[in-house]
Amino acid sequence: MSLAFLYAGQGTQHPGMGADLYEQYPAFRQVLDEVRSDLDFDLKSVCFSDPDGVLNQTEYTQPCMVAFAAGMTAILQELGIRPDYAAGLSLGEYSALQCAGVFTPRQAVSLVAFRGRAMARAAQGRPCGMTAVLNLDREELQEVCRQASDLGVVEIANYNCPGQLVIGGDQPAVDKAAALAKEAGARRCLPLKVSGPFHTSLMAPAGDALREKFQEITFAPMAFPVLFNCLGREMGPEDTIPALLERQVQSSVYLEDTIRRLAQLGVDTIVEIGPGKALSGFVRKTAPEIKTYAVESCADVEALAAALKEDGR
Repeated sequence: MSLAFLYAGQGTQHPGMGADLYEQYPAFRQVLDEVRSDLDFDLKSVCFSDPDGVLNQTEYTQPCMVAFAAGMTAILQELGIRPDYAAGLSLGEYSALQCAGVFTPRQAVSLVAFRGRAMARAAQGRPCGMTAVLNLDREELQEVCRQASDLGVVEIANYNCPGQLVIGGDQPAVDKAAALAKEAGARRCLPLKVSGPFHTSLMAPAGDALREKFQEITFAPMAFPVLFNCLGREMGPEDTIPALLERQVQSSVYLEDTIRRLAQLGVDTIVEIGPGKALSGFVRKTAPEIKTYAVESCADVEALAAALKEDGR
């Protein structure tokens, strides 16, 4: 049995996430109490109740999601559940690296708080959007984006799974690309509620800011392989983690390729960490032979531990 952790990205957050884990698991509570001291907002309040309605704003979402993931990782490690590989969708890549020992929880949360602010600044004042495109293949959508680029930047931001791609960029170009995609046979085009054109070249200013920030950071060796968004696989000898993370924020996320690579590596079980079960759905559509578990609550943790014990892990 080969196990991978797959960490959720931005978009699945919701008030109440982690509240039950904080009460029941000291390992989770210790992580959240440790990382919240470095933030300029009340992490517990935003995660558990979000009284001011800020959880969906990028600069709050990112540290909250990574803090949740670090806490869940601590729970699983305490239970003896450790992966052979890890990956994450966008923001979740930082959680995968934290799990692999590259960052401490405090480093990871602090870094993504910086990243969130940089991404928000990069999109400020520019009408932008992102749209999910269903049932159109990569090559057709790439051509659609090329045709719509006369109205601005529009690029494929996410290759999530067969039949689900996401485009992003300048709003007029995204709207034109969505219309052309429907003409080309896309079943649906769904505008996403996001605050910026993530994983497009319009995020280049955020990449520049991250490159400067990474000069202050010590990147520890990985304890096990992490698969990277912008590659769809493990890093090569010519790659460095800082360069890949700088590139990641402004280039496509190859999640479908990542899932296929995990299957090639012999992974037969994936644990999705984070609110929601979207990534488990992507796995089922890409590599249905891989068994998936999603853990968000105390009940999920208990069910996972029981299932893995039954499987002999």
